[in-house]
Amino acid sequence: MKNRKIIMSFLALSLTTSIVKSQEEFNVEIEPVTITNAPALHSFSWGKTKDNKWVFVGGRIEGLHQRQPNSAFTENFNNKNIFVIDPVTDEVWSTSLSNIPASIYEQLQSTNQQFYQRDSTLYITGGYGYSATQADHVTYKNLTAIDIEGVANAVINNAPLTSFFRQITDVTMGVTGGQLGYLDGVFYLAGGQYFEGRYNPMGPNNGPGFIQAYTDEIRTFKIVDDGTNLSITNYAAQNSTTDLHRRDYNMSPQVFPNGELGFTMFSGVFDPNNLPYLNSVNITTSGYEVNNNFTQYLSQYHSAKIPVYDSTDKAMHTLFFGGLSQYTLDGAGNLVQDDNVPFVKTISKVTRLQDSTMQEVKLNIEMPTLLGAGAEFIPLSDTNIYMHKEILKINKIPNQKTLIGYIVGGIESAAANIFFVNDGTQSSASSQVFKVYINKSNVGVHEVTLKGDNVYNLKLSPNPAKDNVMIDFFVPDNTPISIVIYNILGKQVKTIAVNKEIGQASMQVDVKEFPIGEYIVQIKGSNYSTQKILIKQ
Repeated sequence: MKNRKIIMSFLALSLTTSIVKSQEEFNVEIEPVTITNAPALHSFSWGKTKDNKWVFVGGRIEGLHQRQPNSAFTENFNNKNIFVIDPVTDEVWSTSLSNIPASIYEQLQSTNQQFYQRDSTLYITGGYGYSATQADHVTYKNLTAIDIEGVANAVINNAPLTSFFRQITDVTMGVTGGQLGYLDGVFYLAGGQYFEGRYNPMGPNNGPGFIQAYTDEIRTFKIVDDGTNLSITNYAAQNSTTDLHRRDYNMSPQVFPNGELGFTMFSGVFDPNNLPYLNSVNITTSGYEVNNNFTQYLSQYHSAKIPVYDSTDKAMHTLFFGGLSQYTLDGAGNLVQDDNVPFVKTISKVTRLQDSTMQEVKLNIEMPTLLGAGAEFIPLSDTNIYMHKEILKINKIPNQKTLIGYIVGGIESAAANIFFVNDGTQSSASSQVFKVYINKSNVGVHEVTLKGDNVYNLKLSPNPAKDNVMIDFFVPDNTPISIVIYNILGKQVKTIAVNKEIGQASMQVDVKEFPIGEYIVQIKGSNYSTQKILIKQ
């Protein structure tokens, strides 16, 4: 394996950041490595053998799908192979899936499946792609079980594969772009959609028609599997067209402040205004709860993610690596909104504190390119530092640089916004692999917290002002906001209730009757406040 380390210098890109908590301080570092003949994939499913070999199925071998229906999600860019990779020995094996039964083969070459590995069985539901037997693009209504150990050995030894796959058909499994989690013997199939027909951004009545139906649900069920027979039992669903109408998002395992295990659905697309959701949904065994008291700006689309738990502070961190985002921060730390939801390099962290409040920060490192959408994080199989296979126990990491896993695949884009000009050449599926480290030595503070001045992005012009001042600001959420102006003695001279939709806003305020002098313009909300000095001429 060739190891291309990032050179740290004043002029070089540093792929290191520090996250500081009262009890635990640690750096996050990523280091690109080359795995010879690694597949270029995104939006795929993966499992892992007992000896830490990776098994990849499904996904796409092109970049961002094109807008033109006849060029979008074409069959020739389906991943029709199964890959086995040993990241330590730099070995890659692959074989075509075309010789297994057609119904299994078709589902396993689809994209955006939901998947979870229980013991040595990888369970895959749904996925979207072209079906030769149906002569159309469909969302597969199947649950497929893969014997990871058996199929990996068969691929390595070029042996028959069919006996290592089992499949049943169930309409409730017909989902793409959702997430699959597992807790206390129950599977959680959250969000996603059913899509049938050719993708067409002009809508089903303009050109090739299609059926698109968000599930609007969290579906729970048990998988009964004796190694031969496969069935679904105890099925139930919670529905909300308002809160659960989301897909292509990040769902991450969580430890909540009371010690309860569950998941958080972070952001996702699309809300009634055809924009990303900025709130989150917490899922536990007792149901779900929407968190409208927290706004997530920096990661709206599925990407590599790492849940990190601090048992000392009872703090739950979730790290997000690249992808697509409706917001970025400029050089001054102010939020910049782009409703086209461009590709970004951003690496961010959301923290749930012991009092259940949540904070978001942008780490002072980035992905080296516009990379990360549709990528996956593969943790090490180390129960000393992971709980429930997925949640990193930060208190168990030694005070040194420690490898915790790998980021694999994703879409790499040549520019931030390519959707409206995309002819298939502006992006590609990535074969890049990154080692991810936690380093608890040589730590410092390298993060930008999204609060106050950078959330409201308050600007005054002209300043000094004579007759009128234009107040420009950002409305981050639906909570009440007011603008209050004080004189230099602290006396309130003007209050304005803000009734604006989420996004950039402007208000012109008449100040010609104000005496000459200095004033404080303050914008206040339920979560944040910030202020600037206004000079009246």
